[in-house]
This record gives sequence, structure tokens and C-alpha cells, in this order.
Amino acid sequence: MAPKKNIVHEMTRSGYERLSEELTNLRTQGRQEVARKLEEARAFGDLSENAEYAAAKEEQAKLEDRIADLEVTLSKVTVIDETKLDTTRAGVGLRITLEDLDHDGKQHTYDLVGSEELSGAAFSEGGIQRISQKSPVGQAISGHLVGDIVLVKIPRGTRKLKIAAIEKY
Repeated sequence: MAPKKNIVHEMTRSGYERLSEELTNLRTQGRQEVARKLEEARAFGDLSENAEYAAAKEEQAKLEDRIADLEVTLSKVTVIDETKLDTTRAGVGLRITLEDLDHDGKQHTYDLVGSEELSGAAFSEGGIQRISQKSPVGQAISGHLVGDIVLVKIPRGTRKLKIAAIEKY
């Protein structure tokens, strides 16, 4: 069996810092909280029929899984240098304004981010919605220029969007 390739993902500095902070909190406060719950549950006696203990062990397993996921993700990301971003083509780390050609030309602005950055409540920052480079819209617009018209396949059909602006955020 051939070894798996190390896949490297792009991520903004703020996304990397947010995930690093989450990892630190889970390693410290998260583990302490779970340890406290396990200790409380042990105090109830027989562990074989102790629902509190089973729930705490399940919580511990989920916590450790998330820690492992974050460690792997952070070890395989490339933090983009936002000062060197090329604003001629849509890409990760840029703010993209799209004109919806299917619905009266209404414009929507998005920050295009690495997919790993959208964990938790990070779908909006500073009032601007964040979309993943792996989302249907993110995939459709990546690499395109201002003025380009792109077709986006979504569950309800196809949308026609025009890239109205690309800028740093």
C-alpha cells in the first residue's frame, strides 16, 4: 500500500491563530473539565452501571478526537502571506464581491478562506460572510478575474455570478 501524501492546505493567519487557540484551550481547560467530570462520576461508585461516567468518557473521547484533528490540520497548513496576495485573481485570503446575475444583480461580499477555517462559529467575521475555497461558490470563483462570469452548481440548479471586485481584507 502506497503511503498517503501529506496534503497541505492554505489558511489565513487569523484562521491559523483561531485554530491554534482552540487547540490550546482544549489541551488545557477542556482536558481539565473532562477530568473533573470523570472524578465526579467515579464518586458515584460502580462504574459498570454509571451513566455519568459513561457520558464523561464519551466526552473525553470526542475531546481527544478534536485535539488530534486540530494537531493534524495545523501541521499540514500553509499560512498565506496576506501582504503578498495577488488581487487580480480570486483566491484564499481575499474578499470577493459577486453580482448575482440570476436575481436582479444584487451583490454579495464574501471572504474566501481555507475550508479548515470554518469550524465552530467562524462563518462570519466583521459582518462579512466567510466561504470555503472548497464550497461550490469557492471552487467556481477560485482563479477567476474581476468581470468573469462563473456558473455555480448548487443543489437547486445552477447560478450565474459575476465577479464584481477582488480585494484584500
